[in-house]
Amino acid sequence: MNQFDNLINGQWTAGKSYSPNTNPSDLSDVVGEYAQGDASDVNAAVAAAAAAFPAWSTSGIQARHDALDKIGNEILARKEELGDLLAREEGKTRPEAIGEVARAGQIFKFFAGECLRLAGETLPSVRPGIGVEITREPIGVVGLITPWNFPIAIPAWKIAPALAFGNCVVLKPADLVPGSAWALADIIHRSGIPAGVFNLVMGRGRVIGEALVQHEDVAAISFTGSVGVGKGIAAACVASGKKVQLEMGGKNPQVVLDDADLNQAVELSAQSCFYSTGQRCTASSRLIVTDRIYPAFIEALQARMAKIKVGDARAAGTDIGPVVSQAQLEQDLSYVEIAKAEGAVLAAGGARIACHTGSGKDGFYLQPALFVDSTAGMRINREEVFGPVASVIRVRDYEEALAVANDTPFGLAAGIATTSLRHATHFKRHSQAGMVMVNLPTAGVDYHVPFGGRKGSSYGPREQGRYAQEFYTTVKTAYTLA
Repeated sequence: MNQFDNLINGQWTAGKSYSPNTNPSDLSDVVGEYAQGDASDVNAAVAAAAAAFPAWSTSGIQARHDALDKIGNEILARKEELGDLLAREEGKTRPEAIGEVARAGQIFKFFAGECLRLAGETLPSVRPGIGVEITREPIGVVGLITPWNFPIAIPAWKIAPALAFGNCVVLKPADLVPGSAWALADIIHRSGIPAGVFNLVMGRGRVIGEALVQHEDVAAISFTGSVGVGKGIAAACVASGKKVQLEMGGKNPQVVLDDADLNQAVELSAQSCFYSTGQRCTASSRLIVTDRIYPAFIEALQARMAKIKVGDARAAGTDIGPVVSQAQLEQDLSYVEIAKAEGAVLAAGGARIACHTGSGKDGFYLQPALFVDSTAGMRINREEVFGPVASVIRVRDYEEALAVANDTPFGLAAGIATTSLRHATHFKRHSQAGMVMVNLPTAGVDYHVPFGGRKGSSYGPREQGRYAQEFYTTVKTAYTLA
């Protein structure tokens, strides 16, 4: 069994112990054993990053560009290999996994360009003979804590801007799926970036994550994960004066109006609710459907769901892979029972498939579940399930649909299916979400534009695109007497 170590100060460093990384499509398949670090590893990584910061933060922009561009090129050249690894450890279908890897490569190449586009302002002072310069500088050592559902893309969209703007990094990937992050770390390690600029410490969140958040030499924390953990990180960062950025999930609405194209509405709903096994923070789990189209929509969506093939993530023809873990499967099934107990009607799916037909492989397979006749106050419509479980709420008209869509403690993404320009325009303005989709799935955003939400979904500056500089830099104002 191959063992994979932490990367600290440019050296592969053995863990105190090792944990198996198991394929959720085939529980007999172990991808490898990955290091479990502790607080001493975090201390060493932060010390290395702090020591490397003065030189890296003032290094030439061409060198930073070349390193990030090289990383992006290798990721893209190896996208099928790395996509297969991602599908194997996380359960995302191989085509989706390859697409995620390609996105990671594109992110690094985009931020390679941003190295050359660093800009400031020169302004006159209100006092004669004085000039003012406004510039952006890196903030220091940044701790990055990433989730299991996008195990290479989310690390990429945090690491790339951090490095591009001159910061040094300690990455703590999800303990459940460390393989893709380790492969990315290996590519970064061989890119020519100096020792200590990038460090990887794998292990349990309660150990590694907490040590990063509490470390006095870490200037900022960027976290993607659960609401509960995120709130705790925010409180700790505020107490110690750290900059903090949080992405914490959603309960995203997909509105379907009477005037929608039925086939289009059904397809985008199926994609948003069930693909990637529903394990996306941008997935739509609340389908809000107006009266007249409701019966036809339900019938058509049931027919579409019947065509979805659940199976081994790396097998040809699979539409949806397994749930990522036993714990996540149990959570999904518990919400199925909660919805039934609350009076929602199970219209399709919702049962575990013990062994995918014909494969002979035991995995965490779950039939996508659809509930109808649910109400907005039910837990199934208030809490994030994070699985292939969706519920339908029937409403009278657009006005009620908008009110129900906004009736949530989250505000990440929202979608509307309609042929009405008036309703589409109104929804874009009045939806209380950070990202709005018209006649498109809610899950799926570009790498060069800002990502983030409102309410309980996000806290702090946006991720991705040029907006990433708001988190990874600090503004300096300098005066000069002529």
